[in-house]
Amino acid sequence: MRLVWFRRDLRSFDNTALTAALNSGDPVAAMYIATPEQWHQHHLAPIQADLIWRRLAELQQELAALNVPLFYQQVADFQAAAVAVSQLAKTLNATQVLANRDYELDEQQRDQSAQQLLSEQGITWSAFDDKCVLPPGSVRTKQGEFFKVFTPFKRAWLTLFQPPVIGKNRPAALWNVPSTLAELVWHPEQTFDYPRIDSTPWAADFETVRAQLRDFCRERVQDYHQARDFPAREGTSSLSPYLAIGVLSARQCVARLYHESSMGELSEGAQVWLSELIWREFYQHLVAIEPNLSKSRDFVEWGARLEWWNDNEKFQLWCEGKTGYPIVDAAMRQLNQTGWMHNRLRMIVASFLTKDLHIDWRWGERYFMSRLIDGDYAANNGGWQWCASTGCDGQPYFRIFNPVSQGEKFDPNGDFIRRWVPELRSVSSAYIHQPWTYPAVNSVLYPARLVDHKQEREVTLRLYKTAKG
Repeated sequence: MRLVWFRRDLRSFDNTALTAALNSGDPVAAMYIATPEQWHQHHLAPIQADLIWRRLAELQQELAALNVPLFYQQVADFQAAAVAVSQLAKTLNATQVLANRDYELDEQQRDQSAQQLLSEQGITWSAFDDKCVLPPGSVRTKQGEFFKVFTPFKRAWLTLFQPPVIGKNRPAALWNVPSTLAELVWHPEQTFDYPRIDSTPWAADFETVRAQLRDFCRERVQDYHQARDFPAREGTSSLSPYLAIGVLSARQCVARLYHESSMGELSEGAQVWLSELIWREFYQHLVAIEPNLSKSRDFVEWGARLEWWNDNEKFQLWCEGKTGYPIVDAAMRQLNQTGWMHNRLRMIVASFLTKDLHIDWRWGERYFMSRLIDGDYAANNGGWQWCASTGCDGQPYFRIFNPVSQGEKFDPNGDFIRRWVPELRSVSSAYIHQPWTYPAVNSVLYPARLVDHKQEREVTLRLYKTAKG
């Protein structure tokens, strides 16, 4: 008997640990363990919790077709999860527990505990690199060191990369779940002791998600390099939630991208999307090799000396989308109402929080994780530290997004703003990015500017220069 422990890899297709178990020829069981207290500590978004819950029902059906029952337990935290998986493995008389690696520090410690407990019972622990196309540690400099700048990492990644070939699973040996374990089998009435927000606008079944990937790679990716920065357009793939919880693998995305390309040659749009996938890998590799990132520490040494003003009232207004800057407010309201935010907007609001309001990037990082349906620690941490200029290969500290010009450039007619900030629907495009200049501004029920961007830019330059010494 082989036991597969599912975590953030909720798929039966192209799942390295599951495939290894199925190829053994032995009976196979699967397990998912909910850890609500740990989720609270990690700020798991209720909308992502709901997507995970819905996905488990789909996964159970996929696994049943492979003769693999899905067991489910809810425990407090990761330490208790390690105990739970070892106990089930013992009860099943399993010879091996298989799982795909998570790279964050808490998750690594969880797996070390599980490995120790299983070893004491004579059960083999097997962990696989499945989250990335190229596993952490495989992309290094000529001196054997890890890359700390994205562009050379990308060049090395492309040199090592071969388009993946993804095979089909074969069913496991048929076996019957003992009646003593029947209550542990996942069933649709199961739930989490954790808040959930409806995620049904996002598909949970694999076939719908796979079709979305196919259609994007076949059609919209051709225009991706031109359309991706405009939030009023459907220019992105919207696949990030499925990568975050593992409905899709990065390999599947890359394989489909090449499959839909002409003679293996990627269009300009496809190349840009591939570059975004490589950015994802870059951040996953960094978290795997640098434990301090999992401790919410700045990547750069001088980041610890930055003076943050951390005004609670201004932070709350930023969270609510009431800063007086329309593109920022529209973005935050989109996040709060849908659990998702366009990538260009993530950069704009992160820059505004850290460099206009002088609020610690960790505050924004946590808020994003508590709201995003595609919350992924490595990507979220990497993105926030990039914007705050404290991260690995972050943007220069003097690069400070102007929220007015960003809105004018990427939402020129104000279509996105009007959708999410209804107070401004009557304001013409000439004033919508700077409503404080609107002649009838007193008739518009919209907040005044929290700050003056030009003044705060000068403050930021001073704060960063002081920290850098």
